[in-house]
Formats: sequence, C-alpha cells, structure tokens
Amino acid sequence: MPKPVNTPASHREEPRATAKGPVDKALEVLDALVQPDAPHRLADLAARTGLPKPTVHRLLQTFADAGYAVPGPGGNYQAGPRLLGLAATTMASSRELRLARPVLDDLRQRTGHLAHFSVRDGAVAVHVTHSEPSSAYHMAPAAGGEVPLYCSAVGWAMLSALPSPMAAELLGSAPLPARTPRTATDPEAVLAALPAVREQGYAVDDEYAEQDVRAIAAPVLGPGGQVAGAVGIVGLTFMLDEGSVAMLGPMVRAAAGTVSAALRGGAGTLGIVRGQE
Repeated sequence: MPKPVNTPASHREEPRATAKGPVDKALEVLDALVQPDAPHRLADLAARTGLPKPTVHRLLQTFADAGYAVPGPGGNYQAGPRLLGLAATTMASSRELRLARPVLDDLRQRTGHLAHFSVRDGAVAVHVTHSEPSSAYHMAPAAGGEVPLYCSAVGWAMLSALPSPMAAELLGSAPLPARTPRTATDPEAVLAALPAVREQGYAVDDEYAEQDVRAIAAPVLGPGGQVAGAVGIVGLTFMLDEGSVAMLGPMVRAAAGTVSAALRGGAGTLGIVRGQE
C-alpha cells in the first residue's frame, strides 16, 4: 500500500515484507487504475500491481458496481464517476492547491514556461496541478504523474529541504536507475549536491529525467518548516537555456516562498520580478 503523501517513506517501488491484505490489494488496483494513458487493460493492471488476473478482475467488478471503475470494450477499464468525483472534491478542498494555483498562473505569465506544483509520496514526486502557456510544444505532465525524487528538479528541491538523514534514507545506497545519460545515479553524489541547492534556494534538472527538457524548482514549506511540496517551471532546453536559469531561478524561489508564507499564515507577496523571497 502506498505511503501517505509527504510523509517519510522508503522507495514506493520496494515490495512490502508482509503479505498483502484485501485492502492493500484494492488500493493497489485503484492506484493502477488512475495512472495516465487510461483506459487500462486487465492484463496491464495485473502486471502493474503484481496481482493475479482473477483477483484484479474481481476487484474491478466490485469497483464498477460501486461506480469507481468503468469497463470498456476489449477488457479495458478506466476511473469511474464516483472516483473522479472524490478526486475533484479533494482537489477543491486542498488548501495547498488553492494557494498555489494563482501563484502558478503568475509564474507562468512572467516566465513564459509551464509552472507546476508537486508533492512528495515516499521517494517519488507526484504532479498535482499546473499552469500551461500557449505553445506549439505540449509539455503538461498528467495529474497524478510520478517521477523519482533523484532525477527531477521538484524532487531535488524537496530533498534539499528535508533533514539529511531522511534524504539519505529516501535515496538509499544502491545505484539509481538512469533515465537519461545525464541522470545522477550515485546517491552519494545527489546528497553531496543538496547543500548547494539549499543555499541557492532552487534546484535545476538539466535533462536528468528527460532528454531536451530542463526544469527549475524550489521547495514549499508549511508550518514548522515541514516540506509541503515544490513549485517549478519546465521547458525545452533550447527555450529554457542555461542563461535563463540564473534569471528565472530566483523567480521560482520567490513563487515557492509566496506559497510557503501563505501556508504559514503570512501575506506572501510575490516580488517575482526582483526575485525577492
């Protein structure tokens, strides 16, 4: 069963040591059901969860009867109206999202790049919402999409704001899978880079997760300095070039600071043009 968002956890991909109960299995199927590129075939859902096809089929039938899944032709399934309604209600009631959305819109207008907000779930960053500019290049990540912390700007930003022992636990000690030739695969190297990110106030993903894509992100801190997520911008490398990073990084940092101040009950003025906190 996945760990709660923004709480300490080891890598989500690691198998549980104990046997899965019925609730664990149901939640894993729901999690697979809402992943991007729906609808999903029964065989794909079984492969993703590691559960037997009969078990997945039985759970899907239960979800369909309750309105949480919708079966389609060819054995495909997608999220049902009740599940979509729950997601919409949760999104609408999220204080973090209410505070982040206008800041993302402002950041997108000022930088010309897609601005987004992500949260942490164990060792992955989960995309929650974004503000996308008009562009010939569609780069908007899917809601609920995940990327490992070690190879994303939002991930590095959140890691830099966590206590060092927790960051080390999340990264582990084994070599990390490479997403591109530029991915940092040595956990010690990632840890060694975090103090500079912390001092600078923002992280840069220089084609770590996807080739020809660069991103900048800064952590959002709630009450007590707890990591609440990260604000970032993302663009193609020829548009978000290295010269732009020095100018736009402080803007991203200021935007994250605005959301942080609002979460802590402060006014949180933007001050993005001058890169103020």
